Amino acid sequence: MKVSLRRAFAAAAGLLCVVGLMPAAVARADNPIVQTIYTADPAPLVYNGRVYLYTGHDEDNSTYFTMREWRVWSSADMVNWTDHGSPMNLSTFSWASSDAWAGQTVYRNGKFYWYVPVRMANGSNAIGVGVSDSPTGPFRDAIGRPLVQGSEIDPTVFIDDDGQAWLYYGNPNLWYVKLNADMISLNGSPAKIPLTTAGFGTRTGNTSRPTLFEEGPWVYKRNGLYYNVFAAKCCSEYIAYSTATSPTGPWTFRGTVMPTQGSSFTNHPGVIDFNGGSYFFYHNGALPGGGGYTRSVAVEKFSYNADGTIPTITMSTTGAPQVGTLNPYVRQEAETIAWESGVETEPASEGGMNVGFIENGDNIKVKGVAFGNGATSFSARVASATSGGRIELHLDGVNGTLVGTCTVAGTGGWQNWATVTCPVTGATGTHDLYFKYTGGSGNLFNVNWWQFTGTGGSDPGGSGNLLTNGDIESGTSGWSVFGAGSLASSSVAHGGSQSLLLSGRTAAWNGPAQTVTSKLTNGKSYTTSAWVRSQSGTPSAKVTLAVTANGTTNYVALTPAATVNTGGWTQLTGTATVSWSGTLTGATMYVETAAGTDGLYVDDASMQ
Repeated sequence: MKVSLRRAFAAAAGLLCVVGLMPAAVARADNPIVQTIYTADPAPLVYNGRVYLYTGHDEDNSTYFTMREWRVWSSADMVNWTDHGSPMNLSTFSWASSDAWAGQTVYRNGKFYWYVPVRMANGSNAIGVGVSDSPTGPFRDAIGRPLVQGSEIDPTVFIDDDGQAWLYYGNPNLWYVKLNADMISLNGSPAKIPLTTAGFGTRTGNTSRPTLFEEGPWVYKRNGLYYNVFAAKCCSEYIAYSTATSPTGPWTFRGTVMPTQGSSFTNHPGVIDFNGGSYFFYHNGALPGGGGYTRSVAVEKFSYNADGTIPTITMSTTGAPQVGTLNPYVRQEAETIAWESGVETEPASEGGMNVGFIENGDNIKVKGVAFGNGATSFSARVASATSGGRIELHLDGVNGTLVGTCTVAGTGGWQNWATVTCPVTGATGTHDLYFKYTGGSGNLFNVNWWQFTGTGGSDPGGSGNLLTNGDIESGTSGWSVFGAGSLASSSVAHGGSQSLLLSGRTAAWNGPAQTVTSKLTNGKSYTTSAWVRSQSGTPSAKVTLAVTANGTTNYVALTPAATVNTGGWTQLTGTATVSWSGTLTGATMYVETAAGTDGLYVDDASMQ
């Protein structure tokens, strides 16, 4: 992607200069929401206060739907999206051979189920199911064989109010079937939905396809009404929808959601409600080099009409507005991006992803960063196999006000990580933050994470990290043991030079802990992050809050569970609302496992 997309951006910038526009106008757009690779077939999922976006990946220079893996992104504010890499690909399914096409992920029973269509070695289509304990994976084949064999494409799943899960899919037909409560077996046989013109509109010029339904159904329920949003007509496609009072119909055609637009001849819908707003995801060919086989996911915010109908939605380059702001005083992943130019991402040896392949002039925008009373310093986790370069910190434009410059030296390898720190002046209030990378020729350095320190310490204004010594650079200060075990500092670090190690656990619920009783607000949502690895084994870990009020203790899952291992760091992250009745007398955040007593390392923890 680096070569083709970098050259495409350069060509696009040159064209903008020819027609008299400034290239910076490209960088101010926020749609498409991913620019590092081509993405398609968006499937959003709201979980624990974040939107997780599951997509396909169009390979560079494709002349067909060449897709070998699926990708995951997430956001708490709809504009800054974190790249979680590829937790599932064709090799996940030993029986699959090609076509990692449009799927959808749903959450149930403490697990995440990803339904995807693939092509088998015998040439037939099938639907497989990946499963994970975490929304960001890794996913494994849930059943070791197809869920539906000889199927059509584009599965969508929703769980009705009565707990019944339904699977829909199809092109050229539209099928449905009940899923059992285990989500990996069928309750009955697939049945066809009658494609009538009353139900799905009238197509002209194609006697074999008399209705508008083409593919890509997205089924959900709102205020007692079932919606089926789908790709209509071909080609080029647009997005239409139908409604019904039953999950099996009969359906009534309601009209157009998004007219034919953009430079992709396909489109694919995804609809969610998040934080009081409604959002419509789609794809187009808007990135340089984009088209029908090199697509990009975008999003728009919308409001339903008073009668529940969906308004006509138009593609834009501005995208959805930001929900809230981004806190720079807690550790942020470098691959959390609103807009970028030139960079790519890759798996990091310290866990998660890092920004890499950085060359002179490349830049990243992070939108709506709330500096409050002011930042005084900036730190970044970096690695370089060359002589490094510089990170320039600009406000409100790639050449905007310069508030700091960090020099990055060579570290002896692209995954040999070191932390650099530099002073910051003039960063107050809320601004878009631009990281501008400068240096010599070729690749300069990689960046794993970044964090600012403010005028009031690491948490100016009390709006950031509730945890003391969250970066664990002051040994065990501020930390204790929930239950039994021996707590010590360790040089096995995710960031900086130290982490916590809890050994000698005698129960799964024993873990490194902090008391946050005096820091909580009743009814407030908190976002928690912690990097964890095991001393032995591969336990499933999560962060929990024990809340005691009026003599009763309740347990709040601050993050979903994820498998941790000895070979690298895993980020546990989530958002949860904390509330209680009566007088709060105790609140302890701690890391635990689902089973076992393996020793745990914890680093770079925050609760905000």
